[in-house]
Amino acid sequence: MSPRWESDPDVRRGRHVVYSLHAHLVFVTRYRRGVFDDAMLTRCEEIMKEVCAGFEAELSEFNGEEDHVHLLVHYPPKVALSKLVNSLKGVSSRYLRAEYTGRINRIGMSSVFWSGSYFAGSCGGAPLQVVKDYIENQKRPG
Repeated sequence: MSPRWESDPDVRRGRHVVYSLHAHLVFVTRYRRGVFDDAMLTRCEEIMKEVCAGFEAELSEFNGEEDHVHLLVHYPPKVALSKLVNSLKGVSSRYLRAEYTGRINRIGMSSVFWSGSYFAGSCGGAPLQVVKDYIENQKRPG
């Protein structure tokens, strides 16, 4: 087998596709209220891993601070990232509000847990300039 096709754990294969899609996601709590502690972040990670599994995606990395979380998600091309985000935020909000009601109420958060916005950045692979140069240097037929 040529070195070009050596096994890479980040490259996945489907029936008609070979892919490596990673997204860096950041979710912020409503009004940036500092609600998370270590136990709550651990539970949030568990919930988000389960949601990702339902989308055939993988939560590769997770961490956060008092008012936001960072996720690195490896997802298949059939998944619309906006739908994955919607599910991650919706399911985690329902579970966290149910399981940490006292803590959330003390901080003064309403029934909305996450801010309506989020950050999503694509990541992994070669830097953009390397990809641009590669495409530019293709041997176009004359």
